[in-house]
Amino acid sequence: MPRVKLVLEYDGSNYVGWQIQQNGPSVQGRLQRALQELLEVPVSVTAAGRTDAGVHATGQVVAFDSPKQLPTKAYWMGLNGLLPDDIAVVSAEEVAPGFDPRRWARGKRYRYRLSNRRSRSPMRRHTHWEIFQPLNLTAMQESVQVLLGTHDFSGFRAADCQAMHAVRKISKVELTGTPGEEISFVIEGTAFLKHMVRNIMGSVAEVGRGKQPPSFIGDVLAHGDRTRAGQTAPPQGLTLEAVFYGEGPREDADDDD
Repeated sequence: MPRVKLVLEYDGSNYVGWQIQQNGPSVQGRLQRALQELLEVPVSVTAAGRTDAGVHATGQVVAFDSPKQLPTKAYWMGLNGLLPDDIAVVSAEEVAPGFDPRRWARGKRYRYRLSNRRSRSPMRRHTHWEIFQPLNLTAMQESVQVLLGTHDFSGFRAADCQAMHAVRKISKVELTGTPGEEISFVIEGTAFLKHMVRNIMGSVAEVGRGKQPPSFIGDVLAHGDRTRAGQTAPPQGLTLEAVFYGEGPREDADDDD
């Protein structure tokens, strides 16, 4: 029974998130339905991360055990003929039998997009957080540098986060763009807590608006108190861009995103 790895791209606007839930359609549910049509038996899939309702992906990784030996292009082309227009298989490959998309992950990259136009944008409403007030990009760039390295991110975790601990290692932070137009925040790390990126972005927006100094992000990080941080940024600005892998499982797979 071959183990198959898929990379997915999806627009999360119409879904309750990756994971199957009772309150609406999920990306996982749509994929498993398409796999059942393709393979003619029910198939269960696991993913690298549980994206929330409204969150998008260009590099979500999933895996499943196939009951049939098919060419990898059959999964790619066949599934894309069965999936809705807002979900697509980007690539497919056969992997080691024990491959686990979450526990084998060495890191992830997320991107959060802000639209900073003075008026609303119909084309960006599902892909950006629209902030109409002018933002101070320089202050925002200064504020996020403190995130680099290994820290306790308790101040940026969701109240219902189930991770065993909040220590995470961040290897890259980058804020680019043009105030009054579009600003993009990229963050890479070994793993992320539930709502961690959105909570960081909500706090960085406070700095950009001038409501908090650039030292604000470091203060929240140091105190570890979620109530000190800004609002949770809305989901539509967030995209899971990539998941990075090594040759085997990661020792610490305590990941709640």
